[in-house]
Amino acid sequence: MRKVLLVSVVALLAAGVAAGQANTQVNKPASEGCNISATSTDPSFSQRDPRYHIEAGDTFEVSFEFAPEFNQTSTVQPDGYVTLKDVGDIHVSGQSVPELTKTLCDTYGKIMVSPSIAVVLKDFEKPYFIAGGQVGHPGKYTLRGETTLAEAVAIAGGFTERSKHSQVLLFRRVSDQWTEAKVVDVKKMMSAKNLGEDPFLKPGDMVFVPQNRISKIARFLPNSGVTTYVNPATF
Repeated sequence: MRKVLLVSVVALLAAGVAAGQANTQVNKPASEGCNISATSTDPSFSQRDPRYHIEAGDTFEVSFEFAPEFNQTSTVQPDGYVTLKDVGDIHVSGQSVPELTKTLCDTYGKIMVSPSIAVVLKDFEKPYFIAGGQVGHPGKYTLRGETTLAEAVAIAGGFTERSKHSQVLLFRRVSDQWTEAKVVDVKKMMSAKNLGEDPFLKPGDMVFVPQNRISKIARFLPNSGVTTYVNPATF
């Protein structure tokens, strides 16, 4: 009786192993040559080194290691789609390069065995920041390397005589629906010589320097209204 039970247990174990191997083979992706894991696309204010995401107008080169006849260069259309050889239109806007590579591997894996694909960006939106408000030269600037808020103000021509140094605003888009705003007291930071509180900019950030209250006073005032702004007792 024990022998019968032992044989039954061994048979069940063998069947389980075989079933596991069969499931592994069934679930095995067709494009195993592109073993790339997609990264999260959720934006976050705290991200230190976010990946670049494909946008309309970007151009990238697709190279096939074992099928060079499929090599091609594609430009992302305004609607976020690209047209590729033998597979048609696919939506790629918003994807990082690793995610785009996986998308292409999965797509071409339907018509070829284990495609090996490399994607290289050729032309894309250069990192930038925008400086507005009371700075010497408001506008859009290329973001080169690590740049802090104070450095961005200097690049944009520095503060004007109307600037409110204590309430410089840093706007950062964190999703399609939300933009985070942060107030930075540059005046206090400079006075304390504490540049550790000077935040680094991210691509797409906007620095806005508001106008101080005194600069809002009209150039000419009636004499009777001067006391509203100046206390004679202080002189």
